Amino acid sequence: MSQAATMPIEERAPEPGLGIYNLKLGIWIFLLSEVMFFTALIGSYVILRFAHPDHFAAPGEVLNVPLTAVNTFILICSSVTMVKAYAAIEKDDQKGLKQWLLATIVLGSTFVGVQVYEYIHLVNDGFVPDAQAYVESGLAGGPLYSSTFYLMTGFHGVHVALGVGALIFILIKAMRGAYSSQRLGGVEGVGLYWHFVDLVWIVLFTIVYLI
Repeated sequence: MSQAATMPIEERAPEPGLGIYNLKLGIWIFLLSEVMFFTALIGSYVILRFAHPDHFAAPGEVLNVPLTAVNTFILICSSVTMVKAYAAIEKDDQKGLKQWLLATIVLGSTFVGVQVYEYIHLVNDGFVPDAQAYVESGLAGGPLYSSTFYLMTGFHGVHVALGVGALIFILIKAMRGAYSSQRLGGVEGVGLYWHFVDLVWIVLFTIVYLI
């Protein structure tokens, strides 16, 4: 058996003609499929909002914009810590890798926790995908607003939660010494995914909370 065949994926040389290794190529293909999902969700939201403006409220009238702005800042900070983690392993800084991965996990978990807190308060206020309950709540807009809100933000929240799970897995491997400057594909792969969900949230926050 050849040496290339027995080598871990993240250690293999870049594929001829592409300049990237298989793991990174697979991550990019996966992210492109995710772009299609989110584009469809966001596009549908924009179309519905223009078609039924009476079902949507003005920014800040129903949603807690200041709270979500802080939560958005937390997620942006998690992208910075993820960059720091990747930079650390590029320098074979094992301690730095573990510390920055842990920081990213804490920030990502905080984002999900704040989102759950927001959902609980919105539901208690009557912001639910039920026409009668929504009318009884006295909130501006209509059930179409709450339906699209929970679908888009919830879909993204699941992605963040899965990302946190992936980061925990990478951290466990890092504690076992699985990564180095020559073996960093796993860290880079989860980093690309994390930056993607962060970027998507910035778009969602702008469209759903500010416009």
